[in-house]
Amino acid sequence: MNFTESSLQGVWIIEPKVFADARGYFMETYRESLFEQHVGKINFVQDNESKSARGVLRGLHYQLPPFAQSKLVRVISGEVLDVAVDIRKGSPTFGRHVAVALTAENKRQLFIPKGFAHGFLVLSSEAIFTYKVDNVYAPQHERNIRFDDPDIGIDWGMNTNQLLLSEKDRSNAKPFCEAEIF
Repeated sequence: MNFTESSLQGVWIIEPKVFADARGYFMETYRESLFEQHVGKINFVQDNESKSARGVLRGLHYQLPPFAQSKLVRVISGEVLDVAVDIRKGSPTFGRHVAVALTAENKRQLFIPKGFAHGFLVLSSEAIFTYKVDNVYAPQHERNIRFDDPDIGIDWGMNTNQLLLSEKDRSNAKPFCEAEIF
């Protein structure tokens, strides 16, 4: 596996070695020793999977301590634009984001540590998105920031009238300047 730290300290792009032949392919998606060597010790406790149609935007989500989550995300079918936003007050990259194309073809993964809001937009007709987390879902600690906040300035690459959002992400998300941060 190849580990590359993004422009945001702690956010890593992970590219597995893929062994392909006429039968198909094989790859390791996670090996604890390699992960710890490059990223650090993380105790993943749960795996999640979602299936979404084109235009579905999920995010920007995060959980407050003591239920903050680190995530290791990837796409097993389709294509998404995956985004992490630094919400660590005092960080030199506070308020900045990184966007990475994750596809079934490129097989990239993105590691998003605690202290970041996370979201993704489905660019293909549908996508299956899977991720490991190091803490359980705690709805009372979940928060979300507006996906279209001008202070963050994410270019999702799709018109807002094409987006499919949950009520939580459409109406209940806070602007970045009002968000509870780390």
